[in-house]
Amino acid sequence: MTLWAQRMGAGPAPEMMAFNESLAFDRALAAEDCEGSAAHVRGLGRAGILSSEEVELLTAALGRVATELAEGRFVFAAGDEDIHTAIERRVTEIAGPTGAKLHTGRSRNDQVATALRLWTRRRLGHLAQAVLGLEEALAARAAEAGGAYLPGYTHLQRAQPVPLGHHLLAHAFALARDVDRLLAARDRLNVSPLGAGALAGSSLPLDPAGTAADLGFAAPFDNSMDAVSDRDFVAETLFCAALLGVHLSRLGEEIVLYSSEEFGFYRLDDAWATGSSMLPQKKNPDVAELARAKAGRLIGHLAGFLATLKGLPLAYNKDLQEDKEPLFDTVRQLELALGALRGVVATMRFETDAMQEAADDPALGAVDLAEWQVARGTPFREAHGVVGALVREALNSGTPLATLVAAHPALGPEAAALVAPGGAASQERTPGGASLRSVARQLATLHARIAADRARIG
Repeated sequence: MTLWAQRMGAGPAPEMMAFNESLAFDRALAAEDCEGSAAHVRGLGRAGILSSEEVELLTAALGRVATELAEGRFVFAAGDEDIHTAIERRVTEIAGPTGAKLHTGRSRNDQVATALRLWTRRRLGHLAQAVLGLEEALAARAAEAGGAYLPGYTHLQRAQPVPLGHHLLAHAFALARDVDRLLAARDRLNVSPLGAGALAGSSLPLDPAGTAADLGFAAPFDNSMDAVSDRDFVAETLFCAALLGVHLSRLGEEIVLYSSEEFGFYRLDDAWATGSSMLPQKKNPDVAELARAKAGRLIGHLAGFLATLKGLPLAYNKDLQEDKEPLFDTVRQLELALGALRGVVATMRFETDAMQEAADDPALGAVDLAEWQVARGTPFREAHGVVGALVREALNSGTPLATLVAAHPALGPEAAALVAPGGAASQERTPGGASLRSVARQLATLHARIAADRARIG
């Protein structure tokens, strides 16, 4: 039986119930619903609405139901509209008539909002931990890379040599921002809606501040209408997740490119690649490709949910049932992607000889040649023109660039060393730039940030 069955003169149509039910997906909130319900019961006890015996009976029943759900022994009934209805039904079966008092002073509106905030708060912490795991894998590989270097690219054209460690840490620092966003979103959602009722609170002497503290929320709601209709925290979580997905996609794209024979910079471990059903020679970067594809899915969840929210009047509307499936799926896909990418990064082999050969293209020292002249008083635009002309001449004539540089009256043998193998890669750069000394500083910074973020997660 639904919670609202007595209002209706006839039972709901099967097609309506099939469209209306949410048990197929909101059972993910089972533990959080039991947790929120137990806090509500204790609050009713503090308010004198329930006796101490009733509080003990109901909290014990909720504990038993939580155990049944966790162990897969909970039996759902045909009339269970959602996980909240199912739990209340089972509590009443265990506690008898006292179970009918469970919903006193409460609406499913504030009940669901509370459970969803509890779930999201917990899972944002889990996601942040998983992102830190991938950061640590990137940092470990960057530390191992030593003096290895590869071309850095702009427009997917070779630009300048960069240490391999510098390149890997670029991904790690993007992920560090993702952790910061996830934890900031968790801080903002840490407000309890419990006690807001359907939209206007309750005439009973409830204590929203007490139940908020009981559940570990930083504060109770300020406005009851806002409390039951607010899904900013879902939208913000979906945004943080979508941007994290974009960063994972970018990492995945590079793994796909660099593990191809055309680049040959990375070699994937067999345990983290797949083969072909037809082509015996193939080793496919499926993890990286899926990480790249999942970003589109996460962006779609964000865009779809924002479109759901945009036209809703205050306060609660059934449209908000659409908050859960995109949120649950987003978190699940990211958990899977982060674990898999961490495995790929931790085990792939770097082909440093191939990287170095590509990065030793003499043209990659062009900007260093220009800056060498600038350091000796030549205006940058003039120096740029000198080097650009030499590069064009080398390409057109087939003469090695180093030969042309050595023979140029404004340059000479000292400057020619910058376009010799390893010459550009060995240059000192600005703080944060692509030098080995900078990589060491970046590693120290990242490790300190990871430690601080672990403390923030708690």
